[in-house]
Amino acid sequence: MQKQLLLGDEAIALGAIDAGLSGMYAYPGTPSTEIMEYIQSSEEAAGRGIHREWSANEKTAMEAALGMSYTGKRAMVAMKHVGLNVAADPFINSSVTGINGGLVVVSADDPSMHSSQNEQDSRFYGKFAFVPVFEPSNQQEAYDMVSDAFDLSEKFRIPVLFRITTRLAHSRSAIKRRPAIPQKSFQLPSDPRQFVLLPAIARKKYHALLATYESLKYDNRLSKYNVFKDGKNRRLGVIACGITYNYLMENFPDKGPGFPVLKITSYPFPKDIISDLTSRCEEVLVLEEGYPIIEEGLRGILDNSLSVYGRLDGAIPREGELNPSIVAKALGIKSEPLFEVPGVVRTRPPSFCKGCGHSDTFLAVIDALKPSGALGVFSDIGCYTLAALPPYSIINSCVDMGASVTMAVGAADGGLRPSVAVIGDSTFTHSGMTGLLDAVIKNSPVTVIISDNSATAMTGGQKSHATGRLERICEGLGVEQEHIRTIVPLRKNHAENVLVMQEEFEYQGVSVIISARECIQTASKRRKAEVSKNLSSEQ
Repeated sequence: MQKQLLLGDEAIALGAIDAGLSGMYAYPGTPSTEIMEYIQSSEEAAGRGIHREWSANEKTAMEAALGMSYTGKRAMVAMKHVGLNVAADPFINSSVTGINGGLVVVSADDPSMHSSQNEQDSRFYGKFAFVPVFEPSNQQEAYDMVSDAFDLSEKFRIPVLFRITTRLAHSRSAIKRRPAIPQKSFQLPSDPRQFVLLPAIARKKYHALLATYESLKYDNRLSKYNVFKDGKNRRLGVIACGITYNYLMENFPDKGPGFPVLKITSYPFPKDIISDLTSRCEEVLVLEEGYPIIEEGLRGILDNSLSVYGRLDGAIPREGELNPSIVAKALGIKSEPLFEVPGVVRTRPPSFCKGCGHSDTFLAVIDALKPSGALGVFSDIGCYTLAALPPYSIINSCVDMGASVTMAVGAADGGLRPSVAVIGDSTFTHSGMTGLLDAVIKNSPVTVIISDNSATAMTGGQKSHATGRLERICEGLGVEQEHIRTIVPLRKNHAENVLVMQEEFEYQGVSVIISARECIQTASKRRKAEVSKNLSSEQ
């Protein structure tokens, strides 16, 4: 079939469609977002009837995918690395219950924190849950591995973790496609208690999982992706994991390195492949994006005089994303930047879009807090986090999704008055609702400002689960109707909005202010689409 130029995310999505996918579940999170977006825009996916709606958060996405697997059909769930923390409960337990239809969990890690709160290595979750892990080194492998991941999942009856990083997710390469296979037919589990994790059942299933994990490493669907290439210069050997293999090979564009190289892109693997390298070399350099997982393992099992270099000893930086220049330096190869970055494209501090409703919301918050002398508010993860920067400098926290509400509750318990949280509409339905319920049950003196722009704006304007529902959700959680206030964040409404905020800040109970105005970017896209539609209808 004809080759296609795809992002790594898109290659995974297409690989899933061609592998007989029936359900795609996700919550937007850079750098994983484009997996779902590709499937949502795919005519083939629509023709095949693939379910492809966004979920409220990563936990609900994981659980829905497990439910699709229950019916015997293939499901994929995608999220960024911190999203796997949210989904950890069902993810870890799904390895114990096992699966029925194939289940692949994609976790997109973000080394260097391009758009994240931390650096995290999802391979740990694979080891923790005793499930196989694929870590493709390029887009073609990403496409090919998806099919093997589904096959492996169904053969061993366990989920498979698919780990990628930002550089692979958001770079393009030509993909050679294979013929698509049909979706699996509806078939419920033969064991009606398979997904019932009562302790007596769970103990037996966990025992079986440990045995399965040991046998996984010998399966060809995993082992074929781990490749050892010998070399004449055996002073140094290199272990390159995932995309770091590309970083290594870019330093040897002609004949390749003259030393032994072990490429690892799937886990677990038998220790023999490590021995093939370590028995030949005096020193070993370990290249892995993220944490020094293999390096730590090597330092723990080698009992000879072999020297091991990597992130732990400083040969490779302990933090941040790797690149060919870093690898060259570790190998003692002189490497110069390809070009100087022009001053016009140097990094600039991010800021709100011109005309953004968040800006007007925070300007009102700043003025509303002045009489109390309060220095800031608890905030959350979204575009509005930029109010931590000048000229606003009004945000005191940004920890994880939903934490603004619960931190405000705890601070109120500690005596903070006023205790104010600002959270976005999509983040609120992701994980802020439970915090608001805590506040209601305790009748905490907190004010929750929901900055409602009717979109998951930070990741590209995906549809928000909160749109048109916020007032009813808050009332349903028990917030008194007279203390659910809606304002429109515009400069002309500034004085009125400040007054509403001050009234609710003084209230010694739970109040919610919905600051509602459509995202300036999605509004612009919507208007352009409407104009285009009208022009088409006139023609």
